[in-house]
Amino acid sequence: MKKVGKYILFALLGIILIMTFKFLWDDSHPQAPEYELISPQKRSIESKKTATGNIEPRYPVLVKPKITGTISKIYKEPGEMVNAGEVIAIVEIITDPIQLNSAESRLKIAGITLEQVSKEYKRQSMLYKNDVISRNEYELAEANYQKSIEEKSAAEDAIEILKSGVAKSKENESNTQVRSKISGMILDIPEKEGNAGIMPNQFTEGTTIAIVADMSDLIFKGTIDETEVGKLKIGMPVVVSVGAISSELFNATLEYISPKGEKENGAVLYELKAAIKNIQTDYFMRSDYSATADIVVEQLNDVITIPESVVEFNNKATYVYVLQPGKSKQQFEKQQIEIGLSDGTYVEIKSGLDMNDKIRGAVLASTNK
Repeated sequence: MKKVGKYILFALLGIILIMTFKFLWDDSHPQAPEYELISPQKRSIESKKTATGNIEPRYPVLVKPKITGTISKIYKEPGEMVNAGEVIAIVEIITDPIQLNSAESRLKIAGITLEQVSKEYKRQSMLYKNDVISRNEYELAEANYQKSIEEKSAAEDAIEILKSGVAKSKENESNTQVRSKISGMILDIPEKEGNAGIMPNQFTEGTTIAIVADMSDLIFKGTIDETEVGKLKIGMPVVVSVGAISSELFNATLEYISPKGEKENGAVLYELKAAIKNIQTDYFMRSDYSATADIVVEQLNDVITIPESVVEFNNKATYVYVLQPGKSKQQFEKQQIEIGLSDGTYVEIKSGLDMNDKIRGAVLASTNK
């Protein structure tokens, strides 16, 4: 009985020894990894260049006063719609004493001149009726008389303009009324009531009372790096994504590329503009929204592609690992291929693969025996 117990004990020790040896053997010889198998697929592929910028109205109009004075009343606020010719604000004129004195002096001189010319015209008229002078002399006297009347009228208008901002002969065209030049939305009113309003002249650009724009005609305005601008051409399709409206994309067309670059942080950037087409969105499109434009440089349809991540690059040659059929375990053969257009995720296959090939992808599992 004791011998049987010894045999059983030796057998158990042997089994434990064998299992330990097998565990150590397996641990030192890991199983070959299993790979994901990828098949070539036909799809459309395009190469894009990305520019960053903003959404802007094409033609923002700066509304400025026609006279210099004080902004006494503002009738509109940013965000409101206005029609062309609609009054936005009123400027109360500030009369310049020197200019007023000069205008009054001009009116007095014009009155004196008119009185003198009027007498001369009456004399010449009588002489012409009695055939004493020629018709030419009479017409010259009449022209001088009409000229003097016009000069006095202009002098009177000048005084009225200095005092009230509008001439009596043009009461419906008051210079004190600041009117919108176009129909559109008021984007901004930089000034407040009580501030000075200066008319544009050769010394200053004048005071901007309001900025008005047609918000149905928008453009993307941005910049692109010098390393990519050479591949762009006017008329290329553009897809614009707006940061504040991330759920929608807007189609556009590249319409301008600056011929001159600007250096910024060591890089040379070129300005570009793209016209946004048929803006239809449930969101309110605001001026100066940050946006990104993807410019489609090249596009191919229905071509054989594979993920670019499975391609091996070596000395300007490209390779993939193709599964060898009929094997019990995964075995791959390195195969050279020719690639074409890439969109950063997928790459076009020009030669070296067909639709039936299986290509080695990422590792799926790596377990021991």
